[in-house]
Amino acid sequence: MNTEIYQSPFSWRYGSAAMRQIWSEANKRLLWRKIWVALAEVQAEFGLVSSDQLNDLKQHAEKIDVGRALEIEAEIHHDLMAEIKTFAEQASLGGGILHLGATSMDIEDNAEALRIRHALSFSLKKLSTLLLGFADQINQWTDLPLIGQTHLQPAEPSTLGYRLSSYAQDLLSDWEALSAVHHNIKGKGFKGAVGTGSSYGELIGVKNLAKFEKKLSKTLDLPFYDIATQVYPRKQEYQVLSALAGLGGSLYKFAFDLRLLQSPFIGELSEGFAKHQVGSSAMPFKRNPIKAEKINSLARQLVQLPRIAWDNAAHSLLERTLDDSANRRSLLPEAFLITDELLSVTQSILDNLVVNEDGIAKNLNTYGPLAATERVLMALAKKGADRQKMHERIRKHSLQAWEAIQSGKENPLVEIMRSDKAFYNFISSEEISALMDATSYVGDAPQRARAFAGLIKKKIK
Repeated sequence: MNTEIYQSPFSWRYGSAAMRQIWSEANKRLLWRKIWVALAEVQAEFGLVSSDQLNDLKQHAEKIDVGRALEIEAEIHHDLMAEIKTFAEQASLGGGILHLGATSMDIEDNAEALRIRHALSFSLKKLSTLLLGFADQINQWTDLPLIGQTHLQPAEPSTLGYRLSSYAQDLLSDWEALSAVHHNIKGKGFKGAVGTGSSYGELIGVKNLAKFEKKLSKTLDLPFYDIATQVYPRKQEYQVLSALAGLGGSLYKFAFDLRLLQSPFIGELSEGFAKHQVGSSAMPFKRNPIKAEKINSLARQLVQLPRIAWDNAAHSLLERTLDDSANRRSLLPEAFLITDELLSVTQSILDNLVVNEDGIAKNLNTYGPLAATERVLMALAKKGADRQKMHERIRKHSLQAWEAIQSGKENPLVEIMRSDKAFYNFISSEEISALMDATSYVGDAPQRARAFAGLIKKKIK
């Protein structure tokens, strides 16, 4: 890496080598050549290309020479035409029929569709692994009670497995959305300068155009849009990036919640901290949630990208304008590299998730009895007590307990409730104690969490 000039963080810091390879310059040019060879192969069936020419192209298809192509591009200012000339120099026999009847976007857009599909497939595999990891964590912690929070205030109890299920449910929805987008990726096909196929019609006859495209679709294993202009509909890229941004939103929420829960003031969950990891240059004691913060930082960037893709689609005037070309060179790769990094970092967090059971129990013991008063109120009403009068008595007891908690004392609410003899006309002191045990006040959360973990494993095969 040349550190004397600017290098994008996505070239070395964020994203995997495998995802960078998909979006590499070399891979793009290999795909261009694959498409030119496929075009020549089908044209050979129509008598336009000889077997010797086709074999010559096949023999040189993987001999990428980016340096030579860039030299030519510096003179002619057209990257695809520069690659044609480079390929033609290598394949002296077949080079003369390269790109016959094609326009640049017949090659570039089909290659882009192949890259997008490959990148989606790669992302879906990582998301599948992440979802299975969530399923395992859900099963492990489905019965562990904790105090739920609404408005960042203690609410009713839940379980850790059920809380994790809420993140996994969003991710499963993202998996389904991305799977649908992946399944529906299409290339432009081979339709020429404005999408009418007129140039190919001149070569093979208009009546043969449908058969011609069908053969190319099969050769490339890529479905084509029925209708295209000079390019495939740019709306496809908006749909892809929107699905990626949706996934980013789900990962963002998980990471943001983890940052809150890692705060010592709550202290229930945290990301793993390496033995020699440094939390702060100034404060040696710090254990900052750097992975979760990275997720939030990159996800914020990802969510902005669909807007650019929207503009590219909406501003593609008439049969095509070139004002999307420059931004798409970084837009698509960086959207997938961000997604790749988000998935990798989240997987690392999940694999090394630290569950502070003592901290969870402490918070539940502190705030759980407040939520459990609802059980007492319902039991009183079922035994014939005036619901409104009992609500007022419990409200006053709860406020007294809140004052004690705020002053740093243990929650005295159970004893306060047990000492109120007005309740004894309906329920006993022992019943009050049992009802005030918040650990069992979790409804059917464990059962639903287990069932959802099973659903994940059933869908992700």
